[in-house]
Amino acid sequence: MPAVPESSARVWDVAALLLAVSDALSARFGAVAVRGELSGFSRASSGHCYFTLKDGQGAGAGLRCAMFRRAAMLVPFAPQDGQQVELRGRLAVYEARGELQMVVESMQRVGAGSLYEEFLRLRARLEREGLFDPSGRRPLPAFARTVAVVTSPTGAAIHDVLTTLARRAPHVRVVLVPTLVQGPQAPEAIVQALSRANGVEEAELVLLCRGGGSLEDLWSFNDERVVRAIRRSRLPVLCGVGHETDVTLADLAADLRAPTPTAAAELATPARDALLEALDRQAERLSRRVRQRLDGASQQLDTVALRLQRPGQRVGAERMRLDALTRRLGGVPARYLEARRIDLAHRAGRWVQAGQMAISRSHLSLDQRAARLEGLDPRTVLARGYAWVEDEAGRAIVSTRGLVAGQRLRAVWADGTADTRVESVHPGPPEDQP
Repeated sequence: MPAVPESSARVWDVAALLLAVSDALSARFGAVAVRGELSGFSRASSGHCYFTLKDGQGAGAGLRCAMFRRAAMLVPFAPQDGQQVELRGRLAVYEARGELQMVVESMQRVGAGSLYEEFLRLRARLEREGLFDPSGRRPLPAFARTVAVVTSPTGAAIHDVLTTLARRAPHVRVVLVPTLVQGPQAPEAIVQALSRANGVEEAELVLLCRGGGSLEDLWSFNDERVVRAIRRSRLPVLCGVGHETDVTLADLAADLRAPTPTAAAELATPARDALLEALDRQAERLSRRVRQRLDGASQQLDTVALRLQRPGQRVGAERMRLDALTRRLGGVPARYLEARRIDLAHRAGRWVQAGQMAISRSHLSLDQRAARLEGLDPRTVLARGYAWVEDEAGRAIVSTRGLVAGQRLRAVWADGTADTRVESVHPGPPEDQP
């Protein structure tokens, strides 16, 4: 190939060259995804974020990145240096410095596993504090008249909730408390929205909801600040976040969990049609009972009216009954007194007979005791010719043992006594000898 004369080579302006390089990058790469480690992360007062993405394999390479405020608000976590992230965006040239940079459209943590592990650790810690204790849950009002809905005003969740409540309970007043539901500012926004919801006049229930999404999308509802705000709520909180399979820490802290925002709206209020049907059934039962009572009262009234048609007959029957009672009462006192007199006479005879028998038994017993005493009287024995011998001290002499010659004794007969002296002692044979 012939050499191109130096004078014929194109000379670029700096801005034009950078623009051409930027266009070439856009045409060659388009939208790209890159994985690495955050470094030098900073957030400007405007909300834009600037940082460097370092190579995760330790190659020492780095890529300057810029994330504008709109995209930064959608990040489901708080970016920090050292985090492994996956970025999606486009490559461009920053003309002011002539540097290659990536304009980031979205940022996610690398791998859902690490995020889920953080979810489990936070859940275990808050559970130990008792924030998920079922005993602390409050019952929802059976017929809430005002419901405060905490959600994004532009999301699909508010549409589903309003549609469901309008269909089931159009009489219920709905107060929307708008809040962010995704992004690093969302947890604090949700906490403030819950506080405002508790101040809504006449509100009886707080409905916290948002549509479905990934674990990163719903991460704001796993924030510890949101969990504690739910437990501090003055009003019961019904939480409907995500789809049926999504479970957040806000669901566990709420007084009642619904699988979806639509289900939350259904649980918040009973269906008006069902209530009207129940009222109709109650009204029918009341009407039937009233008719039964009126029919019974009418029958009673007819019976009383028939009895009042001939008052003379009623008076005559009562007069005859009174005469019969008078005749019966006329002979009652005399018969009663005669019966009482006979009974008293019979009782008096029985008492006299019982007294005479008791006296006879007493006389017989006394005679028996006197005879026994008379048989035991020593004088009676002495009167039969026996004598009582005693020493000078008055002790009875019942044996010759112990007597000595010359000993003075006293002999007692039935008619007197005599002092004697022992001349001699002649003991007799023992009683057991023949």
